[in-house]
Amino acid sequence: MTFEIFKPHEEQLFCAVSDRHGGVSPAPYDTLNIALHVGDDPKNVLRNRIILAAKFDYLSENLIFMEQTHSTNVVVIEDAATNKIENCDAIVTDRPNIPLMVMVADCIPLMLYDPVKRVIAAVHAGRNGTFGDIGPKTVSVMQERFGCDPADILAGLGPSIHACCYEVGEDLADITLKSFGERYIRKREGGSYLDLQTLNFDRLRQAGLKTENIEISPLCTACESDFFSYRREGTTGRFAGVIKLR
Repeated sequence: MTFEIFKPHEEQLFCAVSDRHGGVSPAPYDTLNIALHVGDDPKNVLRNRIILAAKFDYLSENLIFMEQTHSTNVVVIEDAATNKIENCDAIVTDRPNIPLMVMVADCIPLMLYDPVKRVIAAVHAGRNGTFGDIGPKTVSVMQERFGCDPADILAGLGPSIHACCYEVGEDLADITLKSFGERYIRKREGGSYLDLQTLNFDRLRQAGLKTENIEISPLCTACESDFFSYRREGTTGRFAGVIKLR
């Protein structure tokens, strides 16, 4: 899938989110799993990454991806000398032809682009990262390192688990209510459901992004079988958000 918000900038930017189709991995990773850490045969994963690079038109040797640890660590990428960034959940660059990747299977793949300063970021916004303000912290790095104005930054929140399916225990619901407010918890049928999308939206707004510059995909990974979902499947693969300056 692609984001409408980025379409006016397609000459300068590539950004897309893969689904689970078109790869070589067998069940339960069927078929386009791009993660090495989930138990899939590494040969299949590497083949899938080549397939994805061809589909998304980037050089696989230039790809930067993260060892995602549900942290709030943000790393600035200056070259493609190292493809894997350790202990990191957001990567930022102003260099062209260096694709940045985030891998997910329910967490939010958050893609950021400043068309004025020509800076991009790929962010892994899971529950812990969201609670730790990974989105706003990435925006701050874009400001401090590259002089970005948050009002210029565009944000795309890709397919992820929505409040229709993201049931949480009462302890986590209470933490959310006390830390952020009742706006982010949906109560129904005796359960509590977390709305990570609205929480990220609001935190990005508080970081200075404009409402009209934030796009949220309506696709819920737990509902849509075209995407991997850890909540739905348990052992499964990961799909990817990729962003690159042309």
